[in-house]
Amino acid sequence: MDMWKLCKFDGMRTKVYWLLLVAGILLANKTFAQGDEEDIVQINGVTMTADSLRAVPGAVVMLKHHHRGTISNEQGVFSLVAHKGDTLVFSALGFRAKEFAIPGNIKGHYFSMVHLMTQDTFYLQETIIRPFPTREQFNYAFKYWDIPDDRYEIARRNTEALMLRALAYTLPKDGSENQGAYQDMQAQKAVYYGQWPPSNLFSPLAWAEFYEAWKRGDFKKKRY
Repeated sequence: MDMWKLCKFDGMRTKVYWLLLVAGILLANKTFAQGDEEDIVQINGVTMTADSLRAVPGAVVMLKHHHRGTISNEQGVFSLVAHKGDTLVFSALGFRAKEFAIPGNIKGHYFSMVHLMTQDTFYLQETIIRPFPTREQFNYAFKYWDIPDDRYEIARRNTEALMLRALAYTLPKDGSENQGAYQDMQAQKAVYYGQWPPSNLFSPLAWAEFYEAWKRGDFKKKRY
């Protein structure tokens, strides 16, 4: 065999080697992708309290050793995509953090769960809140500060009997009150329909009422 044939044989063997290598890589990637898709599972669950079975809104559900997760809604419902065998970490304000390992033998790609969370009681150090640093500053504020009324005091002042009476005299009538007054006037006119209404010019009771009003000074010009 001459040198030229030997070189052609080596080149063909190199090409076959590279073709086999590329085919192996593609086959491995395809097998890995199929296996990765088989491990994907969607977690649908509810976070609830362990003692009263109430929903825990705002609970943080994180995948351990991963930088992604989700938060439960107002009803405590959450949804998350993970892999079989991953670990979920549940945490919420006022509750103990707890982990849950997703089973690796789940059939299918969906998994439903109810996670019960236990309330965590923690104690804070005693804190004393004082309005003023010294007694002298408190005495000065007690004497000279003008503290505005709160909403309760404003509401109490606006609902006093004198205030309501003054508002009733000064505020104009609304639509229903004007309609009622007009209907009363029409009803009074209908009583004397076709004749003159009576006059109190010669009524002793009317003259007595006029005399009492004149003595009280109801007809005097008043200055405001």
